[in-house]
Amino acid sequence: MSYLVFARKYRPQTFDQVVQQDHVTRTLMNAISAGRVSHAILFTGPRGTGKTTVARILAKAMNCAQGPAPTPCNNCRSCMEITSGHAADVFEIDGASNNSVDQVRELRENLKYMPAHSRYKIYIIDEVHMLSLAAFNALLKTLEEPPAHVLFIFATTEPQKIPVTILSRCQRHDLRRMDLAAIVAQMGHICAQEGVSIDEGSLALIAREAGGSMRDALSLLDHVLACAEGPVNDTLVAELLGAAEQRHLFELSAALLGRDIGKVLEKIDGIWRQGLEMKRFYADLVAHFHHLVMVGLGERTGRLVDLPGHAIHQMQAQVRDVPESFLIQVLDQLFAAEAAIKLSSQPKLAMEMVFLKLFQTPPLLPIDHLIERLDQLRSTAAVCAPPDVGERQSGLDSVRTSSDPMDVALPKPQAGEPPHGPEASPLQAESLWGRLLQRVGQEKPSLMGFLQKCQSPGIRGEQLSIEVRGNEFTFNSIQKHLRYLEEVCGRLVGRAITINLTGHLEDAGEKQKEKQKAEQLKQKALSHPRVMETIELFNGKIIDVKIP
Repeated sequence: MSYLVFARKYRPQTFDQVVQQDHVTRTLMNAISAGRVSHAILFTGPRGTGKTTVARILAKAMNCAQGPAPTPCNNCRSCMEITSGHAADVFEIDGASNNSVDQVRELRENLKYMPAHSRYKIYIIDEVHMLSLAAFNALLKTLEEPPAHVLFIFATTEPQKIPVTILSRCQRHDLRRMDLAAIVAQMGHICAQEGVSIDEGSLALIAREAGGSMRDALSLLDHVLACAEGPVNDTLVAELLGAAEQRHLFELSAALLGRDIGKVLEKIDGIWRQGLEMKRFYADLVAHFHHLVMVGLGERTGRLVDLPGHAIHQMQAQVRDVPESFLIQVLDQLFAAEAAIKLSSQPKLAMEMVFLKLFQTPPLLPIDHLIERLDQLRSTAAVCAPPDVGERQSGLDSVRTSSDPMDVALPKPQAGEPPHGPEASPLQAESLWGRLLQRVGQEKPSLMGFLQKCQSPGIRGEQLSIEVRGNEFTFNSIQKHLRYLEEVCGRLVGRAITINLTGHLEDAGEKQKEKQKAEQLKQKALSHPRVMETIELFNGKIIDVKIP
């Protein structure tokens, strides 16, 4: 066929043309200039991010008549053959269909022959993780010490499936998922060269559907331009791709944040009548509210939202007066119901039920507001309640309510005793810890949770010892309230008390090191050649690895 799709027609031919993979291309160019190119290179990353493209450019750079050069000429015999895919000395192998040990042995036999006319004989194995264990074992020795004229280039989307023995013999480069702005810019450049009129909103919608893959974006752009007649707008693109326009998502989120259930249901019905796939729309809606939460949490998290600038500004305006807790509550409930929507035979009804339940749930209050309200209620009750008969009032700390359970156990001060306040009665050493927990539980419930992880050997003289059992966070949280705890003890015993904190903290670092060491031993056992040969021979699988 004479027509070339955009993904092939505009495939980068030099490292400088590769989009948003500078961390890889710059390293390769420097290695070529310095003559430090590894004999085995592994490219990993999501689909459509340029793994095979970079591998071909590297092959051209190494075999170029003017090279090895960081920038191939693309005019010599070797460069032109690699570009057309008919190079005599560059072999592109599909790991999925050439994964047997016999095919790897045949490849190994051909390595000893010199290149036909190029500098190197280069093997590019795509989806290398599909090779069998026996095939990997057959490749081990050759991969570690190949002939001087041989270069291996591997590409895979799942590096975790490659044995560690292979990974350790390769120089690895990880290609990243591309930003929406970079994909939009590249598609805009291509459309300008093709003389196609398409607005930025349409390109953004195509890029969003591509999910960070340049190849997917160019394939979708091919599809849209093939179906369109005349200028392309976002409404047409959304209809062709079956995706929801941004305005639908913003209108529904505005109705939800405005607590207008009627408008929400009306919008869902409108989407359904337009023929949009409801499960797909719900997934877009969950992603939309995730972006709203990120924007609502502040500028630092807002940078994590990969959307055009105008969409981010619109989100900032929409969530400006919405509490963060409510946004997180909505996202949590929408995300929790996503599986039910996908499995439902009536997704429209299931979606309506999700929003009806959401409107029946009252908005959550932040935890700090709840604690503040509880403290206010407690202090208000203490001020308004009448004091017990016989108790002396000495400021807000001396106000007691007749329903306070601590009044039952506290003895009244006798005549001639020094007035230490209503809680200054002498206490037994063994009961101070229990009384302290009871008092803190009434006044500061949040601190009580940390004290429950502690124990006290008792009080000696003017000093109370508290042993903290837990992690460093527990110890620091109690230490911040040390003066408050000493004040409460002073009120309970009627004299100044100092608290001595001692920690029996869990060593999380040692446990993590032991866990990592055990995992390394497991991986070493799994990648052992004899283990692999045994599994291949008996067609078995590993159930468990026990570390003595």
